[in-house]
Amino acid sequence: MTDSQTIAATSIIAGADAEQPDVAAATAAAAEAFAAYRATTPEQRAAFLEAVAEEIEADRDAIVPEAVRESGLPEGRIAGEVGRTTGQLRLFAGVVRRGDHLGVRIDPAQPDRTPLPRADIRQRMVPLGPVAVFGASNFPLAFSTAGGDTASALAAGCPVVVKGHPAHPVTGTLVARAVTRAVERSGLPAGTFSFVLGGLETGQELVVDPRIAAVGFTGSRGGGLALVRAAAARAVPIPVYAEMSSINPVVVLPGALEGDVTALATAYIGSLTLGSGQFCTNPGLLFLPAGERGDAFLRAAGEAVTAAAGQPMLTPGIAEAYASGTASLRGTEGVRVVGEGTAAGDHAPAPVVYEAPAALLATADSPVTDEVFGAAGVVVRYDDVADLLPRLEGLEGQLTATVHATDADVDDARALLPVLETRAGRVLFNGWPTGVEVGHAMVHGGPFPATSDGRSTSVGSLAIERFQRPVAYQDVPAALLPEAVRDDNPWGLRRRVDGELE
Repeated sequence: MTDSQTIAATSIIAGADAEQPDVAAATAAAAEAFAAYRATTPEQRAAFLEAVAEEIEADRDAIVPEAVRESGLPEGRIAGEVGRTTGQLRLFAGVVRRGDHLGVRIDPAQPDRTPLPRADIRQRMVPLGPVAVFGASNFPLAFSTAGGDTASALAAGCPVVVKGHPAHPVTGTLVARAVTRAVERSGLPAGTFSFVLGGLETGQELVVDPRIAAVGFTGSRGGGLALVRAAAARAVPIPVYAEMSSINPVVVLPGALEGDVTALATAYIGSLTLGSGQFCTNPGLLFLPAGERGDAFLRAAGEAVTAAAGQPMLTPGIAEAYASGTASLRGTEGVRVVGEGTAAGDHAPAPVVYEAPAALLATADSPVTDEVFGAAGVVVRYDDVADLLPRLEGLEGQLTATVHATDADVDDARALLPVLETRAGRVLFNGWPTGVEVGHAMVHGGPFPATSDGRSTSVGSLAIERFQRPVAYQDVPAALLPEAVRDDNPWGLRRRVDGELE
């Protein structure tokens, strides 16, 4: 390692000034740390997560301006990300302190049960092992070095090796140093947390390293699937939890157009252009009723987007991909421009809304259902719900699906829900999908290709389960049982006995 690669007492940081990341050193340190870190008590682990939040907050004045400089995102957005990052760390601290992460279930012995006695069976969740986390481009804090994947893996008892995103290397390094101080302050072992930077080869090296037990990823479909293939080809395959692509369909039902159509259209454009459209929940496809009220909505949306200016995109490469995606839509027969804003520089392209005929949804090579990462939306008209349902059923898996409706639309909405449940991880009414609340009930995931595993979420307390597996202990002597499943567990954990929560 070079002098510029900081090796702390408890962590490896190969940061923005590193010449060559040492992936093997980071994964070896994580493997060495695993036994001791997984053995921490709920209170010790919760206190560590809270310490990470405190150390990030202590460095806020250094982190925020660097994140603004590297990402082009406004200071208010970055400041909000600091709060979201520390908030989810504290959320997981609460989950761990209550023992929810252990998922303890006990079926006490029933020796007198007939015709067959029941053994004493006790179950808990145990951590998988070292986890590789890939930072995301569009959230330099909340989905990156100490974001939701890192927080949930640490809460599960897994050491973490983060591959920082090259779009914000200094920000990632600053956050990594804050996490490292929390590791040291908590007296945790070497390798509990490490941070490396590098390109595609570094990411592949990390995923195929036999010491890595799982992967968390947020990014493109191509990048996520490459990691899935690499992980599946290992001698011992491992799970990759990749959050990838989504066009997040929005259905406007007729009743929703009986109110203020201009306000509804303006809110749509606000969601579409938020953060230059660089959200994985960007409303990329909107279904609009045919008829005069739908026409009025479309005119208002066109006026609103025409009045909007482009915002800086995260990287030149992302801006180029946006230009390619919008050009593909513009060049498709039958697609027309509803309205287009103004560009504000080479990497701040104009937002745009298109209208496309419904028939293109069923065309194999049509770009209408391709994700365009940025402020570009497509509107498709429909006659009635009977016409709409097969269009929705033909869509790929999505992170979100949105319905705008009133009480007058209840029958149509009831018909939509069973279909939307099969297409998306989150179904919302009378709102917009951008903005993901961090809490216990949130699902930020969905059927493939929204994620590589539609049973999971990368946001909310359920995210911890990605990095665990269940173990059952049958007729194990009381003196040998893990503390979490003992009758006299010293932590006062919540658990289920015979299916009932104690």
